[in-house]
This record gives sequence, C-alpha cells and structure tokens, in this order.
Amino acid sequence: MANVLRPKSAYGKPAAGPAEPENFFNTPDKGGFFSPQQEQLFTGEGQLSCDVYQDKDNIVIKSTMAGVDPKNLDISVTNDLLTIRGFRETDEEVEEDNYYCRECYWGAFSRSIVLPQEVDQQKIRANLKNGVLTIKLPKKHKTSAIKIKKINE
Repeated sequence: MANVLRPKSAYGKPAAGPAEPENFFNTPDKGGFFSPQQEQLFTGEGQLSCDVYQDKDNIVIKSTMAGVDPKNLDISVTNDLLTIRGFRETDEEVEEDNYYCRECYWGAFSRSIVLPQEVDQQKIRANLKNGVLTIKLPKKHKTSAIKIKKINE
C-alpha cells in the first residue's frame, strides 16, 4: 500500500474524508497543506515534530533528534514563545540519481511553540538522551492574590 497524505484538521488530527494520493499538492491559500519535504522547498527548513504536554509542575516538550549533534541545536524562549532550531548533518554525500527512496530529513529544521502559560525561564532544563530531546519548562504558579482598593470613583 502506498503512503498517503491526509489533510489535517485545525487540531492536527487527520481530517475526515478520503486520503489523497502521495503526489497531492495544494497551496495554503486553498486550504491545503505541505508535506515536510514540500515545506522545506519553500522555507529552506524542515519542521520539527514535537509532543507538548503538562504535568503538575511543568510544561514538557519532547522531540526526536536522531543524528543531531547537541552543538548544532539552539533552544530559546522569548516571552511565551519557545523556539527550537537545529541542523542534522549527513555523514556522506550521495548523488541524487543513486537514491531509490529518500525519506530521512537532513539539513536545517526549526519549530516554534506558543507556551500555554507563563514559565520560569531561569529554571528551564533540556536533555538530549538516546536521540530524544526533552525540555522541561517549570510553570509559574501564582500563589498570592493582591487586593486593590478603589481610591477614586
């Protein structure tokens, strides 16, 4: 069975309806999508796939990073936006005509994620182990309330 691409709903799940053939290509202005390979053609970067979830104290982001050297990885947080940028280098050059199939992504990639709540930027920790990047962003818990009195009406 051939690989098929399905349009995504607004929530990132495959939309209902028939699958489109592998060569399906539609422009965003028509409500379509780009495969990761097509996205790279237009942006020069691949988009990183991530899982984002929370536990009691943290927002956690996980992503596979197989073949990425930590020195080629940059993680930054600005206000409520986390950005992961990196570069995956290939260890050999293969002429395009010699490929039977080409599915692995090599080159620059990035992903920006809007954080769902305020985090303590001074306590963010990232770990790259067994090809999986895990970023823990401690939530800022608001534990005190401030009472404001009206002075002038």
